[in-house]
Amino acid sequence: MKKAEIVIIGGGVVGASAAYHLTERGCRDVLVLERESSLGLGSTGKATGGVRAQFETDINIKLSLYSLDFFKNWDHDCGYDPRGYLFVATEERQFGYLQTTSERQRQIGYEGVSTLSTDEIRRLVPSLNCDDIVGGTWGPRDGFIDPLAVLDGFATTAKANGAKFDTVRTVSSINTANGRAVSVTTSDGDIECDAVVLCAGAWASDLAATAGIDLPVAPQRRQIVWAKATQQLPANLPMVIDMSNGFHFRPAKNYVDEVLFAYADPDEPSGFSTEFDDEFIAKVYEKARHRAPFLAETDVIRAKCRAGLYENSPDHHAILGGCEVGGLYFANGFSGHGVMHSPATGRALAEIILDGKASFLEVSSLSIDRFAKGELLHETAFI
Repeated sequence: MKKAEIVIIGGGVVGASAAYHLTERGCRDVLVLERESSLGLGSTGKATGGVRAQFETDINIKLSLYSLDFFKNWDHDCGYDPRGYLFVATEERQFGYLQTTSERQRQIGYEGVSTLSTDEIRRLVPSLNCDDIVGGTWGPRDGFIDPLAVLDGFATTAKANGAKFDTVRTVSSINTANGRAVSVTTSDGDIECDAVVLCAGAWASDLAATAGIDLPVAPQRRQIVWAKATQQLPANLPMVIDMSNGFHFRPAKNYVDEVLFAYADPDEPSGFSTEFDDEFIAKVYEKARHRAPFLAETDVIRAKCRAGLYENSPDHHAILGGCEVGGLYFANGFSGHGVMHSPATGRALAEIILDGKASFLEVSSLSIDRFAKGELLHETAFI
């Protein structure tokens, strides 16, 4: 039987970050198993690459601030571009929420985040329809990264440190004995190990069940429309999020006349479909036409439109850490925030596995135990 000290299931950005941080701590016998033919063909490669610290909960804010610093200072070029995030509110209730959360973000350490009046929003994004906007918030450190560049940076360094990445290797079960994870069964035989790290994204729940763990993660398709404007986009266009319906748009990276826009379709059922639905185009253009009329004049680039999977947990927060099965660790349920939080996630996992707990950041609120205890978190700005 083949052996490895630590087996990581899933070669997306979260699994690669775990391998990176474990090998940076001196672990050399780390094996990452990826079922696709190469890394980045799953949810990582379909992510929009947005990064933000404008969250409601302390843990999400802290994960983001750590990760933003990491992206900014990393010696690997991950395409970090702090264009900013602009949240706009159409009701006083929404604006009050944004004011409260931005104050908490400042208290935790997000310098520069601020509330904006309607006139200030008009000046920031002149092409925006502000007739029904009562105010908003602006986070200048928020922005964009290249998800595949982040993945490459983690994987390349992990490999240089001794980690192995096996592609076209499907894991069918996590095997336990005497209350511990002892091996995984793959398409190429069993692999004995001391620890298993489950980073399989939307597919994690079924694998956790083979070890007797109910992991509350459900897949949901999220779609992105990619379009080309008839003229150059407004200069320094940030990510813009409409709090009233979740519609958001951003410039496409490295383009001056292409734009991505989307929203969380409330009619989208849980499921594994990653086929782009052409009917979604009309839905999102209706929202685009109202909030940013210039978007209505764009032409869809159908070949670049895409659909990927969110891995949603019941409270839209990550599930991070160990469980009742010894040697089995989770990094799942990111609900769309896996790429942006990958640096903090990888470090937390490495510290939990090697030291028993994360010391750089208190992450116990993300334990799987919170569901049984009824200690769910709450995040309103889920996009």
